[in-house]
Amino acid sequence: MRSLFLAATLLTLTACATDPGKGKVAAEVEEVPTEQVTTPAAPAGKELAVDTSKSSIKALGAKVTAQHPIIWHSWNGSVTVDGNTLTGVSFSADMASLEADHEDLTAHLKNEDFFEVEKFPKATFKSASITEGSDAEGDWTHTVAGDFTIRGVTKRLTFPAKISVTDGEVTANTEFVMNRKDFGITYPGMPDNLIKDNVKMTISFVAPRA
Repeated sequence: MRSLFLAATLLTLTACATDPGKGKVAAEVEEVPTEQVTTPAAPAGKELAVDTSKSSIKALGAKVTAQHPIIWHSWNGSVTVDGNTLTGVSFSADMASLEADHEDLTAHLKNEDFFEVEKFPKATFKSASITEGSDAEGDWTHTVAGDFTIRGVTKRLTFPAKISVTDGEVTANTEFVMNRKDFGITYPGMPDNLIKDNVKMTISFVAPRA
């Protein structure tokens, strides 16, 4: 009985240690407002392409025994600037380009248990609003709300961001946690190595103005 208790305690401690959501800001997840489903507002200003060689879209997932980083290699993004104000941000990621830290896991993430990339080849985000200030803990400068689509499910996400607009470039960075089950990704994992619901997203954009 003592050994069983110790094993359970160790399992609990390990699970807590590997949770990607621990100490991170959680994105607010809502249904897309009905009036914006078919007629999303276009941001004012000039659209600039994100330099993907200086930018990245990454995720961190976990199961009980380990964390697993994921990166997307093929994607494009844009920001919209009106004067010195960022008014829009968007991206479209090729789901087949995702890569995890193990080859077998990469293949598994692409099948029907997770992202089902043959049926849902793209993940997209388009901002609906960008406002100055943030209630989240940290040195965030703005709050971004927008529509994120993955695996055919679209939800309105609200999260903090650190944004800078200079004469030479626009930078936008964020890190937040979301629940994979909100987007229909419900595969539980192995009974002795369950998958965490939380996934940490880390996004970094650099868009030259010249």
